[in-house]
Amino acid sequence: MTGQDAPTHVFDEAVALEPIGENLFRGRTHAAWANMVGPFGGITAATMLGAILQHPEKHGDPLALTLNYAGPVAEGEFQIEARPARTNRSNQHWWVEMRQGDEVVTTATAITGLRRETWSETETAPPAVPAPEELTAATSDRGVRWVDNYDMRFVTGGWDDVTSGEEQPESTTTMWIRDAQPRGLDHLALTSLCDSFFPRSFLRLGRPVPAGTVTLTIHFLATADEIAAQGTDFLLGSVHSHRFHGNYHDEAARLWSRDGTLLATGTQLMYFKG
Repeated sequence: MTGQDAPTHVFDEAVALEPIGENLFRGRTHAAWANMVGPFGGITAATMLGAILQHPEKHGDPLALTLNYAGPVAEGEFQIEARPARTNRSNQHWWVEMRQGDEVVTTATAITGLRRETWSETETAPPAVPAPEELTAATSDRGVRWVDNYDMRFVTGGWDDVTSGEEQPESTTTMWIRDAQPRGLDHLALTSLCDSFFPRSFLRLGRPVPAGTVTLTIHFLATADEIAAQGTDFLLGSVHSHRFHGNYHDEAARLWSRDGTLLATGTQLMYFKG
């Protein structure tokens, strides 16, 4: 089988970028990752990071990524500008911008850097939960296409609670998750997974409501080797909110490997109508 004949993964199709000039890349939205309005925010975040990872001046691996969703991404073509703002001996700072026509639809900042061996400790352990093989895969009947790309197995705070019609006493969802179509884990896939939780307002209200991410920050706590070592296995994710107020709420997420390695954390601010 030639490279042209080899099957591609739906994730890689969505994040594919074509260099079209200095610091410039061209991409296109993918129907399989459609959300309520525009594409799933996680795939947009991964695509923005992808522009950095294939930039010829990249220095080190991703350490932090912040996405600001300035407006809805329309179906079709987009351009991404990714430029290093400053490069130091150990880290590099990035500015990234996604445009459609004359409009800026997403902005991002990121930090890449070199990791060195030093003292190490983890204070946050994963919750005690059943193995994913002991749980039933969640249905993907949630009104958006992107969830079809993931095998989600809820431990607490699942979709049944959202459709119950009854307000829930707290906002935590804990679940196992992996790609429905097996794909080895890397920084891009991990970025998308950090945004794979449905809005906490859905859970607390016991019903879906209009909602969307305004800003998302991901901290990559694992090395590239630790991330790659996960292969196609499940990750354990847990997320909760601290406060719902004035049409906005926060979300704080953590993702662990099966052996308890904390791979990444994510925080975001979401707009919602209750």
